Amino acid sequence: MGVSGRYCRIPIMDSIQSARNNNDVKKTNTDIQKDTREWCLNDFEIGRPLGRGKFGSVYLAREIESKFLVALKVLYKSQMRSHNMKRQLRREIENQYHLRHPNISRLYGYFHDSDRVYIVLEFAQKGSLFSHLQKMEKFPPQLAAKYMYQLASAMEYCHQKN
Repeated sequence: MGVSGRYCRIPIMDSIQSARNNNDVKKTNTDIQKDTREWCLNDFEIGRPLGRGKFGSVYLAREIESKFLVALKVLYKSQMRSHNMKRQLRREIENQYHLRHPNISRLYGYFHDSDRVYIVLEFAQKGSLFSHLQKMEKFPPQLAAKYMYQLASAMEYCHQKN
């Protein structure tokens, strides 16, 4: 996957930044300012595919400098243009970017080139809820209750954030 074109400036989120720093030193207020830089595809090692959708695919990726694992969603601009999805994508990025909940995948940032938009997401090492449900022959009530509680907690959090 070659990269050319424009890239947006994005903040490097806490998890990736702490993986880079790899220390537990308390930071002062002046140290807490967000580190912004330009990300591009060359900053990532692309691994196996994790999923595929109507507008693109998701890959396991590693940010080279920090060795931090992420899910890299690759969306094709041509597909999004033909379905008038630009505004919806922007809204989804803006909404998810500020969410911090244990049951919601974190969005670390995004960048783009002339053909694609790349969204850098938290990698769910245990897989998706859907994949777990597919593997199970029987669904124990205790597990159903646990998943429903987690879903309700995430939904309540989202509603509080509007």
